[in-house]
Amino acid sequence: MKVAFFSTKSYDKEYFTKFNTDNIHELNFFEVPLNAQTAVLTVGFDAICVFVNDIINQETIEIISKNGIKLIALRCAGFNNVDLKAAREHQLKVVRVPAYSPESVAEHAAALILTLNRKTHKAYNRVREGNFSIENLTGFNLFGKTVGVIGTGLIGTAFCKIMLGFGCKVLAYDVRESSQLVERGVVYKTLDDLLKESEIISLHCPLTPETAHLIDATTISKMKDGVMIINTSRGALVEAKDAIEGLKNGKIGYLGIDVYEQEADLFFQDLSESVIQDDTIARLISFPNVLITGHLGFFTKEALEEIATITLNNLSAFENDGELLNEVKS
Repeated sequence: MKVAFFSTKSYDKEYFTKFNTDNIHELNFFEVPLNAQTAVLTVGFDAICVFVNDIINQETIEIISKNGIKLIALRCAGFNNVDLKAAREHQLKVVRVPAYSPESVAEHAAALILTLNRKTHKAYNRVREGNFSIENLTGFNLFGKTVGVIGTGLIGTAFCKIMLGFGCKVLAYDVRESSQLVERGVVYKTLDDLLKESEIISLHCPLTPETAHLIDATTISKMKDGVMIINTSRGALVEAKDAIEGLKNGKIGYLGIDVYEQEADLFFQDLSESVIQDDTIARLISFPNVLITGHLGFFTKEALEEIATITLNNLSAFENDGELLNEVKS
């Protein structure tokens, strides 16, 4: 199968080439993102492979369908950037990687908590400059703290287990409760109760119309003063401007985000010599109690291997008219 990859980086080429055994598929890598303007590049291909910030809306789908594309393969778990209704109307199948390494994202969420709390990034920079003072680097014990977990799918479950290991009291909210987590001591609460009782809140739910801007002025007002909010899921779960107000008035004591609603024009690029045009993220970066990582949560060797393997298997299953185990259905 001839496949056009979009939004590719060196690691995409490395891992997909490595696991494309016997060159069973013809892989072509484009660094540009897929959108209506770049869709012309899909001429002559059978399938496309896309990532989180590619725009596969109705206009893009109409173009790639005319160009002969039959399959949209996501090399990620989320699919909110795909117009599934338009895909169905144009007889395009959509497949994804539902679970590549839940632990990688869960561990990154834990890393954000520990870094924000113990200020290891600031200590590192001080020591690099010969400053061994520990003034203003006071943290808190994670042991015994109440951690609220919104979403207990595979990643949320892995995160709950990590927090239990730290000796935290873990509260959870999900439309479906996990008996496995309950047996381990996780207590399911209503969303309001979780917001009111948690000292740390970590988001692990998908982006849907119901969860968009789940964290906004209203929900922030229900939280404890000085709450820590962590988001390694989807940027649009947090209304960034409301989070900024929460940071300014002290309601939010710490904010760690690996994702950002308008990240498509920022993340995965070197903009160090550019003027950032996004005033919202520029303001967030200015806070001393905010930590932003550029969609790094998935980025482990194990996860990249799984992403490549599962995606290539999805392509082979489609080519061989096999069962699409990872098909996204609207």
